[in-house]
Amino acid sequence: MRRFERAAVLGYGTMGRGIAQVLASSGRAVTVYETDQERVDAGHAAVGDFLQEGVRRGKVSEQERADTLSRIRGTTDLADLAGSDLVIEAVVEQHDVKADVLPRVADAVGPNTVLASNTSALAVTDLAATVPHPERFAGLHFFNPAPLMSIVEVVRALQSAPDVLSDLENLCHDLGKSPAVVPDRPGFLVNRLLMPYLNDVVQAYDDGLASAEDLDTALELGLGYRVGPMRLLDMIGLDVHEHATASAHAQLHDSRFAPPPLLSRMVAAGYLGDKAGKGFRAGGGAGPDDAT
Repeated sequence: MRRFERAAVLGYGTMGRGIAQVLASSGRAVTVYETDQERVDAGHAAVGDFLQEGVRRGKVSEQERADTLSRIRGTTDLADLAGSDLVIEAVVEQHDVKADVLPRVADAVGPNTVLASNTSALAVTDLAATVPHPERFAGLHFFNPAPLMSIVEVVRALQSAPDVLSDLENLCHDLGKSPAVVPDRPGFLVNRLLMPYLNDVVQAYDDGLASAEDLDTALELGLGYRVGPMRLLDMIGLDVHEHATASAHAQLHDSRFAPPPLLSRMVAAGYLGDKAGKGFRAGGGAGPDDAT
């Protein structure tokens, strides 16, 4: 059984740094690849800030913070990934970008390294087809924020070898996560159920059924959800949700997955949620008439 003691992460953005932190917190050495040093430095600083907030809340000790950061090193050279037991791809959610970097990574690490993608919307089978020995490829879909969310989807591509899936499932347990092994279908499991729900809520808001705040309150208190859908969309990023649901719609031809018009207008206006300081709830919220 592989324990993946030496791991690498492609991308030091929101998901990449969360995954790197989770791996490093478990005692693993982690190399994070980015395209330039500025992104490496920004990612490392963000991990430090996240851990510092854990210290402030009493969830992480100062020693744990220091140890975790010491296990992460950044690089702009793919050759530094050589020797990794596992590489998790978390670059921008565009097939062309992933299909460009994955073969180059495969060449750098050799045929025995397990490769995984954190994609939430693209076909893992298609990504596996871009690398030699695709049987060592699978999806490993963490949720944001990765250090706090317990669920991880282990996605079975058509080419994925059973032992690779089993080893990734065991890794999730070792990281303190709860794995769900799912087939490579549009949206996998969680997003397959979540996307139509979020689309319905956006349309209800656009139809004037309730304010964004009241929709969140109703669903938090009425259904026991920890976070309401409008706040959740701001956290996810409206552009991220639009891309994911449009991708599922293109594959499934199911109208439930078609992005609501208001969602697309808000993305076009740059109202992307928390990261833009403007969304359904972020920055005081944007009403339907504000996103035209």
